[in-house]
Amino acid sequence: MRNRFQDLEKKLENIITGCQQKDTRSQKELYDLLGGKMYGVCLRYAGNTDDANDILQDGFLKVFEKIHQFKFEGSFEGWLRRIFVNTALERYRGQYKIINIQDSWRELKEGSYENIVSSITVDELVGLIQELSPKYRAVFNLYAIEGYSHKEIADLLGVSEGTSKSNLSRARLILQEKVAQYYNTELKMQL
Repeated sequence: MRNRFQDLEKKLENIITGCQQKDTRSQKELYDLLGGKMYGVCLRYAGNTDDANDILQDGFLKVFEKIHQFKFEGSFEGWLRRIFVNTALERYRGQYKIINIQDSWRELKEGSYENIVSSITVDELVGLIQELSPKYRAVFNLYAIEGYSHKEIADLLGVSEGTSKSNLSRARLILQEKVAQYYNTELKMQL
């Protein structure tokens, strides 16, 4: 198992080095290797699959422009993820202020909606999150999924910590309503 992990690390290192040398085959390999995972990141911030695809393409263009800055110190995937998150946020930055959600998510799961949330698939929940406005969806994703603090979110989005907290609170309420509506619709369809 360890040799397989080391082989994957070496392969990724070779791909990165090739990308730094502007080798198109290495760029395609990087896209094939991590494109699916980064698409998932894009989809969490986008309102639909078309926007997610646009963010994915823009993100990879930025990765290939900036890959020479990666010095093999720290996680490449973390470095890559940050570029995609920033690309998604840049897309919506001027339009909206944004939200935060780790506490919200915990409250949603621990509150009266616990049974409802546990009955919804991940894909269904992602769909409900995508229905949030960009400002709430971004804060929710940054806080609950990416693990950013309110201070980091405020700095990243150019808003106050209070705005981040307020947007998170509002996102929680909206998401709770959406989950309840979803559950009621599903329940009625089963009857």
